[in-house]
Amino acid sequence: MAQWQDDDGWHIDVRGLQPPQPMVQILQRVSRSAPDAVLIVHLDRDPVFLYPELAELGWQAEPIDGEADEVRLRLVRAAP
Repeated sequence: MAQWQDDDGWHIDVRGLQPPQPMVQILQRVSRSAPDAVLIVHLDRDPVFLYPELAELGWQAEPIDGEADEVRLRLVRAAP
């Protein structure tokens, strides 16, 4: 797993990890993030089981453009 900060937020690349590690790593990062944090997540596939977990924690995921062989999501806190 790689992590880095860029102009658009903190990037977390969980491609290549075996399930359930991508979800575990993302949820750990979300739980440690500041309320105004923006996380960009790079995945191998659409994380259908992650969305309800994020919603329960008050986060939302928006698909954004990425490389042809990845799913890229922008994670932000849901508006109250």
